[in-house]
Amino acid sequence: MKVLFTGGGSGGHFYPIIAIVQKLNILLDREGLKDVRLYYMSDTPYDESLVTKNKLEFIKVNTGKMRQYFSVKNIIDVFKTPIAATRAVFKLFILYPDVVIGKGGYASFPALFAARLLHIPVIIHESDSVPGRVNKWAGKFAKQVAISYPYAAQFFPKKRTAVTGNPIREEVTVPMRGGALEMLGLEQGVPVVLVLGGSQGAQIINDAVIGALPFLLDRYQIIHQVGMRNIKSIENVLGIVLKDNTHAKRYKPLAFLSDDQMRAASGVADLVVSRAGSTIFEIALWGIPAIIIPITDSNGDHQIKNAYSYTRAGCAEVIEEKNLSPYLLATEIKRIMEDGAKMQEMREAAGRFANPGAAEKIAQQIMNILFEHSGKKR
Repeated sequence: MKVLFTGGGSGGHFYPIIAIVQKLNILLDREGLKDVRLYYMSDTPYDESLVTKNKLEFIKVNTGKMRQYFSVKNIIDVFKTPIAATRAVFKLFILYPDVVIGKGGYASFPALFAARLLHIPVIIHESDSVPGRVNKWAGKFAKQVAISYPYAAQFFPKKRTAVTGNPIREEVTVPMRGGALEMLGLEQGVPVVLVLGGSQGAQIINDAVIGALPFLLDRYQIIHQVGMRNIKSIENVLGIVLKDNTHAKRYKPLAFLSDDQMRAASGVADLVVSRAGSTIFEIALWGIPAIIIPITDSNGDHQIKNAYSYTRAGCAEVIEEKNLSPYLLATEIKRIMEDGAKMQEMREAAGRFANPGAAEKIAQQIMNILFEHSGKKR
């Protein structure tokens, strides 16, 4: 038997797939199913080590991306997409998996198109409150649709849609307590703010944080995930911004947080500043108060809707990009951190919002299809 996963474009698509695969491997071992092969089809493996570690076989299919703004690349990609879809049809016809699991994103279109053409069962998962174009289309023929936000249910067939929450990898679900400060080089007894700009980093957040440092470092320590492309420019600016600042070492810029660093950071953080992607569900699982800064021009304003859904639950405050400034960010951080009752309310609300077990629920549905196809009884 064979299972094919597809998705791509960002960590928000890739990491939930890995979370599902982890749970599926556990269930397969538990049921004694040793002959099931797992595949991942996308334009890039994103993290090759995780693909290999989780027993996935990578199938590369380059596809086009239709951007919601003018770009010469759109003209080129008009031709790339049908070519990719045709290649996917041939690959899936030869492979013929028992089920295809789509996580959304432009890179999932070829495999989902092929699955529909070949009448292969499809399960999709949507992380956002407003689905992207590929998932919205795939939801029309998918056997099952799993969603993270109840708001997204309106875009899919009611009878085939279930609110599962967002799949989260085991490696980052449990915050590290002992030794976390030492791992990150932080001081004892000084509150910690964790800033997450998404898998690519976020320049607008980086600029606001750098500008806010002189107002914050006398009271707080800042762990800041700036993105691989931005770390050099951040380091160059620090010599000017933090010149003669006696607390300069309290600022910890990192290009990317490894799993261990993320567990350590979530274990010591008192407040998280983040985008409004799938990271929201990790923050909720950690039970940490948050300030959410959604991307303004995301598809269907899904990040803004994600952010306000989370805020209405009492877990966070929102700063929209049009209002973001170093002064406002510093002021909001201080306001929340200095209000103990507010912090506790946010922690409790995050605990209620968290919906753990999404990966296992989806993996269980995959198992149901595999058993149905094999004719075995459970």
